[in-house]
Amino acid sequence: MKLGYFSMPLHPPARPWVETLREDREAILMCDRLGYTEAYVGEHATDAAETITSCAAFLASLVHDTKRIKLGTGTLNLPNSHPVTVATTVAMLDHLLEGRFIMGISPGGLPSDMEAFENLGKDRAKMFLECINHVLAIWAGAPPYDLKGEIWNISTAKTQILDIGQGVMPKPFQKPHPPIVVTAVEPFSKGVSAAAARGWEPISANFLLPQWVQSHWGRYADGCKEGARAADPANWRVAKTVFVCDDAKQAKAYGLGAQSPYRFYYSQLLTKLKRAGRANLFKRSKDAPDDSVTLDGVVNDLVIAGTVNEVVDRLLEFRETVGDFGTLLYCGIDWADARLARRSLELMAEKVMPAVNRALGEGEKRASAA
Repeated sequence: MKLGYFSMPLHPPARPWVETLREDREAILMCDRLGYTEAYVGEHATDAAETITSCAAFLASLVHDTKRIKLGTGTLNLPNSHPVTVATTVAMLDHLLEGRFIMGISPGGLPSDMEAFENLGKDRAKMFLECINHVLAIWAGAPPYDLKGEIWNISTAKTQILDIGQGVMPKPFQKPHPPIVVTAVEPFSKGVSAAAARGWEPISANFLLPQWVQSHWGRYADGCKEGARAADPANWRVAKTVFVCDDAKQAKAYGLGAQSPYRFYYSQLLTKLKRAGRANLFKRSKDAPDDSVTLDGVVNDLVIAGTVNEVVDRLLEFRETVGDFGTLLYCGIDWADARLARRSLELMAEKVMPAVNRALGEGEKRASAA
């Protein structure tokens, strides 16, 4: 199992923006040095706690300071952007990273973004599909493009001067385009099947209970079958909220306690998702009332906090429930205590994942021998 990193990110609104941006960059630079294989960053334009307004711009700031790690948009919220902007920005970022780029896409989920970009109440799934279809057509096509849609029409026919390059849009570094991933945030997500049928891969969100994460594999397998390709667990990425500490008591206090940044993280998510009518994401049963979902319950259900051995055991239990998957994405959380946050990143890479993989390897040997 590989180890990656996923950050929304989410910080207390009172913190200086320049400080949180510096912290978010440092986390990914650490991941690069520690051997994390990939890192994803989200974006929102209208949230004082989620302060990366353009994940593409943020990743561009990391191009020359990272060496090995692949960087991904987590995600580009396509209804909020023109397809030409997406196609040309991603193509440039892919060239800057010389192929160390993964394109994460979604319809987006923040209502205030929807309102600000004037698509609140619109068919955003249709906008999402038209946008990505136009983007792929731009990369596969040639000027003047002449793409027609219900939302966007794209052409350079009236103004192109091909012998000097005017009217020509760039293509990505990777051929035919960067790998595409989608984030799955609903139990039994139909979007996973549709994405897999097109050759795209899923990321299961960290705020889903294990049984709902497990539901994504069947959807992924169905989509791969429709797309006439094998469903490979190695291509499934699963995000998880983890804190690792040298001291058990401190692990519980920082990971689960009243002043925990992990508790702040889920307080923000729970408030937003309940207000949006999506408390079902945290429920063990779809029939449970919304008021049965409490912050204490969410934190206890979704945060793994402990010493190296405790975290290894919890991750193996999680994997036993969810099934085989290829990459565990460690979720970035506000550095309320920078020393503890850095140490957790280190322990995850240097102690936890090697132990998890040893245990998985031993389990496979026993299964083969039987």
